[in-house]
Parts: sequence; C-alpha cells; structure tokens
Amino acid sequence: MRGFFYGIEDLFVNYLFLPFDFLRSLGESDWWMSNVVGWFFFLIGFTAFVYWMIQLKSFDDKKEENKTITAHSYL
Repeated sequence: MRGFFYGIEDLFVNYLFLPFDFLRSLGESDWWMSNVVGWFFFLIGFTAFVYWMIQLKSFDDKKEENKTITAHSYL
C-alpha cells in the first residue's frame, strides 16, 4: 500500500501540478499571467451571476412568482 500512495504523490507532484508550478514561477515577472486560473474562475462566476439575474428579471416581468406571505410553508 505504501508504494500505491507514493505513486499517487509522484503523479500529482511531478506531473499534474506542473502547469501550476509554472504559473507560480511566472508570478515574479508577470502578475496577470500568473493569476490566469483565478481570472478564469472569476469570469465563469460572473457570467453565471449575470445569467441568474437575467432569469430573475424575466420571471419578475412575467409576474410568475408568488409573493404572498403564505407562499412558502416555512414563513
């Protein structure tokens, strides 16, 4: 079992994390490129937020939401 876990360590440390090691070393010279993964996730989250707000606006314009006090059982 010990060899199995060392194999997993070797896979991640020496192969799968190489792009992140490159981005970390790039951080000393170019801050924007070193944070490209963070910017990518930020853009995904911002796009999802805008989509969600557009959907909420469309439902509000159609008056499909039940806004009465007894609309939800927990109220």
